[in-house]
Amino acid sequence: MSTELDKKSIEKYSTSVALKDGSSLHLRPIQMVDEERLLSLFNRLSKQTIYLRFHHVLSHMSKEEARRFCTVDYVNTFALVGTLGEADEERIIAVGRYARQPGAEIAQIAFEVEDKYQGLGIGTHLLDQLAYIARDKGITTFEAEVLAENRDMMNVLINSGFKMNRQIQGSVYLGMLDLAPTEIVEQKSFEREKFASIASLRAFLNPTSVVVIGASRRPNTIGNFVFRNLIQQDFKGVVYPVNPNAASIAAVKAYPSVLDIPGDVDLAIISVPAEKVQEVVEESARKGAKGVVVLSSGFADIGPEGVGRQQKLLNTIRSYGMRMLGPNCMGMINTNPGVNLNATFSAIVPPPGNIAFATQSGALGSAILMYATSLNIGLSTFVSIGNRADISSNELLQYWEDDPDTDVVLLYLETFGNPRKFTRIARSISTKKPVVAVTSNPIQPSGRIISSQTSAMATNQAATEALFKQAGILRADTLEDLFDTGSMLANQPLPKGNRVAILSNAGGPAILTAEACKARGLDIPSLSPNTISKLKSFLSPKAIIGNPIDTSSEFTIEQYHDALHLLLDDENVDMVIVIFIPPILRLSEEFAAIIREVAPLFRKQGKPLVTSFLGLRGARIELGSKEKGYVPSYTFPESTAGALSKALEFSQRLRRPVGKIPEFADIDKGRATSIIQSAIEKSGKTQVWLDAESILGLLDCYGIKFVTLKLARTPVEAAAAAKDMGCPVAVKILSSTIPQRMEINGVILDCRAEDEVEQAFIRISENMDAVGRRNDMEGVIIQKMVQGGIEVIVGVTQHPAFGPLIMFGLGGVYAELFKDVTFSIHPLTNIDAHDMVRAVKAYQMLEGWRGSKRADIESIEELILRISALVENHPQILEMDLNPVKVLPQGEGYLVVDGRILVSLEND
Repeated sequence: MSTELDKKSIEKYSTSVALKDGSSLHLRPIQMVDEERLLSLFNRLSKQTIYLRFHHVLSHMSKEEARRFCTVDYVNTFALVGTLGEADEERIIAVGRYARQPGAEIAQIAFEVEDKYQGLGIGTHLLDQLAYIARDKGITTFEAEVLAENRDMMNVLINSGFKMNRQIQGSVYLGMLDLAPTEIVEQKSFEREKFASIASLRAFLNPTSVVVIGASRRPNTIGNFVFRNLIQQDFKGVVYPVNPNAASIAAVKAYPSVLDIPGDVDLAIISVPAEKVQEVVEESARKGAKGVVVLSSGFADIGPEGVGRQQKLLNTIRSYGMRMLGPNCMGMINTNPGVNLNATFSAIVPPPGNIAFATQSGALGSAILMYATSLNIGLSTFVSIGNRADISSNELLQYWEDDPDTDVVLLYLETFGNPRKFTRIARSISTKKPVVAVTSNPIQPSGRIISSQTSAMATNQAATEALFKQAGILRADTLEDLFDTGSMLANQPLPKGNRVAILSNAGGPAILTAEACKARGLDIPSLSPNTISKLKSFLSPKAIIGNPIDTSSEFTIEQYHDALHLLLDDENVDMVIVIFIPPILRLSEEFAAIIREVAPLFRKQGKPLVTSFLGLRGARIELGSKEKGYVPSYTFPESTAGALSKALEFSQRLRRPVGKIPEFADIDKGRATSIIQSAIEKSGKTQVWLDAESILGLLDCYGIKFVTLKLARTPVEAAAAAKDMGCPVAVKILSSTIPQRMEINGVILDCRAEDEVEQAFIRISENMDAVGRRNDMEGVIIQKMVQGGIEVIVGVTQHPAFGPLIMFGLGGVYAELFKDVTFSIHPLTNIDAHDMVRAVKAYQMLEGWRGSKRADIESIEELILRISALVENHPQILEMDLNPVKVLPQGEGYLVVDGRILVSLEND
């Protein structure tokens, strides 16, 4: 019996996937209305495909059989279809299904793909999506019966990444797939997605034929600029203009419609009013275009009306298996001489180079291109993603990772799509190439409820910092900083250490630069005795010889030359900053010549060389060449410190070990789930703060150590609890509705006798009366006082865009005052936990401040990792504050003293 799915469930189980040829396919649950489409698919299948699917040849499928195949209950039986085309023209080209064995967690699977679409990875995508659905329905294993001659299907199963056991029974292989989403499964999926993304972007960055729909004769129009740029840039492919009101444009024959073009079309660039975009996109799809670039605005950028228009457009794009850049974008540039593509409305194209640039802001696009050109910063590619309805920075990063023309990636981002996916992709590329990003000012989401200390400190700024840190992205504060860093990384070797030598002919700028270096973690070391001795032998007596080296105004160009060679050979120096303020123009030219001479030597020895040369900025021709490498020059000498520190950060990240997500064998996931479900059911609400006993039980399930506590409902019970526990104790209000006990005088510490405990209970009751909260008091918590230890805080909050954030920092009552905390995005590796503990100023206290004992740092790292495991297994956790956590001396571990946990049924 078939059960109709609601719209929300259809959306949950539907997805669009990228195929090996760069096209896309829509996967959705099968429905009863698919009967005719299923029959049509069967009639298009070859006899061989039918035989491999059904293990015998069927010559006919009846309507009753088709109806039976469309009949599923979406729990024990489920089928997905792969579709192309829109609405009445939609056709099914593939089907994947499972059928659960009665009373078991095993389901049998079967697939069929239309012959002309085989080999594109459709079977693998159907298997991945079915596995996701099956896990959601409590199925743990897939069983597949595959004919021995069906090697393609066996390869799908083997290469899926799922652990498989197989045996042969006659001419049939029986394969059993464990559906656990292991790291291998995720890596295989990531690799397939990357391959498809690269294939899809070739139509945009290396097309063989381009049509400009909306090409115009009128000067100063976007359609005119784009078409002329394609022609004038000497694009190596074919360009077609489409304009129903013009016979030709720029001496090239124009066509009334894209459908009238005689040749094939790879890419359609659309510059027509927003209300006409839908029509021309559908025509481009019928023409066979692989991709479209929508320059037009008037979509999600204008509000609700535009959002609907954009979604309809995206549905069309996906239904035809195309990809889209935009809407509301500027287009793209590829400076590779074999392509020479300028599909933007900017007349300025930077020189060819090794930097790829992606911007979400179309408005900034022209300014970015002008700025890069003025600094002589060469680009390999430039892409404006606009509203990023389809193609986003994620796909571009995957493309650039293996692009031989790209060594550095620069990003301007306003929003993130899927942060977890972005992090995984960025982590992959940043092990090979530096990625530098600048974001617009983060805006706190409206209506976000601040219900814990962790959520109060988890600003968008903190979340973005965490994302970039874990993804290996270098963060620039401004666009100027972005280009400064990009120029450095594109033109100089990576520093091997943090030691900087400064050579200057002016004392003030040298001192400013030295201070800027120190502020960014760079070291200004003493130069070697040999260097000092030789500098003294030829520099003026007025020179200050040390680090920085101030030659004074009494210098010669030859002295600069000799000093640079000494710094090149000095083993105490990893990188060199040269500051030059020319007294006369002639000396400027001579100085530039010296830089050009020594630049290759520094590059060969692996020492970065940068300059602050008044009058020159960027990677100027005067200070190098494309063949031998440019030496970046910065207007203000302090800017050199910022660029070098970013280069050092990337260099250090390349040497950073790869972390692992640990598995803990002692956790009790089932019991923890029961505690959370019981609390929610008992409250009758969708969200509930766990009571003290539930918190203690939940943390115990994950091996997290909590200070022993007892609950008391009366003063007498409180005194008895203290007697059993032994004084001194702490007395805290027991309440499920009061979040901050300290703020309403709900905590009394260090009670050293039973009568003091009774009085503490009474005083807390009176305090509640004073603030009108007596009815919120359910009793008190009695806890053994923990002597010594350093107070830290560990917390969790659910960020609306980034998902679970885990926080660590200085704890206690001043946690929110000092805000000495750091955040990381879940899930955490052992390296993430290690770095979190060392990222806060309070780490010096943990290491042993001024003679105090070293704290048990390793135990707190383990606590952070156990919290990450807890969040992974129980997404119902919305907020968590463990504060304070007492970190005890080395070997003694830690103890959680207090905690608050908010769980939600809606986050399940």
